[in-house]
Amino acid sequence: MAPPIPCAGRPTLKELGLENSLLPWLRQLPIPSLTALTGSRANRMGHYHERLWHTLLDHAPNTRMLAHNVRITRQRITLGELDMLYRTRDNPAPIHLEVAIKFYLGLPEGPGDVRSQSRWIGPGGADSLALKCAHLQRHQLPLSTTLPALATLNHWLAPRDLGASKLTLGEQLTQRLAIPGVLYYPWKTPWHTEMPPPEGATLNHRRGYWCYCRDWPAFVASSAAVPTIAWLEKPHWLAPPLSSVFRPIDKVLPGVIDKVHAWRSPQQIMLYYQHEHRYERVFLVPDDWPHQVPLPPPARL
Repeated sequence: MAPPIPCAGRPTLKELGLENSLLPWLRQLPIPSLTALTGSRANRMGHYHERLWHTLLDHAPNTRMLAHNVRITRQRITLGELDMLYRTRDNPAPIHLEVAIKFYLGLPEGPGDVRSQSRWIGPGGADSLALKCAHLQRHQLPLSTTLPALATLNHWLAPRDLGASKLTLGEQLTQRLAIPGVLYYPWKTPWHTEMPPPEGATLNHRRGYWCYCRDWPAFVASSAAVPTIAWLEKPHWLAPPLSSVFRPIDKVLPGVIDKVHAWRSPQQIMLYYQHEHRYERVFLVPDDWPHQVPLPPPARL
């Protein structure tokens, strides 16, 4: 599992019962579960990411999936959807988990101060880390504690799922948030100084770089080693493709640059330094990127 971008209490390997056995556990998963993990039918990366969590929570030694994608309505109006409900083996109290997989590029200049989450935006510029965190924390997580949600969950969950506790469902329910992903730092800022991580980022979050197409030659020249390259299609944004996919830069890069210009959108590539067995993620962006920057979320009253 990739380290989370903001630290928000996602399930740990210890909680899942996989602290020292993740790889052996993956190897013994039944075939239908492995098929769900391939991503071969993933039309949207977010849906594929949710399927990975379903498989993990449903088959890990210490957790059990209770429900997922629970629609909450009031008078036939949909208020939202709860991503997942699960419990641990030793505690019947349900846990509400919201998940998102996100890839944000940092802006040396932009809304807020230098560590503002609003400066970390999606490749298309319509989303930001600040907006995503605000939506999850202000709407998605609190949704499970509303009266319509509690009524729906009481209907969904069997009495054994709630255990023998005298506490109500609302008193037993806990909430968790998991936002794994990658933060891409600008390779060359106007001041030639490294941009700090956003507020709330974990120390071990996964990192990459982004650079303008005009800066690509300098980016490659900055390393003594010559990497091979692969253009990343979804779902390989989540994990590197096979090493056989990587090819010499001059065989791949022209096509990637053409896509950047034709689609006027950032394209993600991965560099592989064979002698170091090291991968590096890079977003190549148009020279006039970003075309838009979302406003910060409104302040809470």
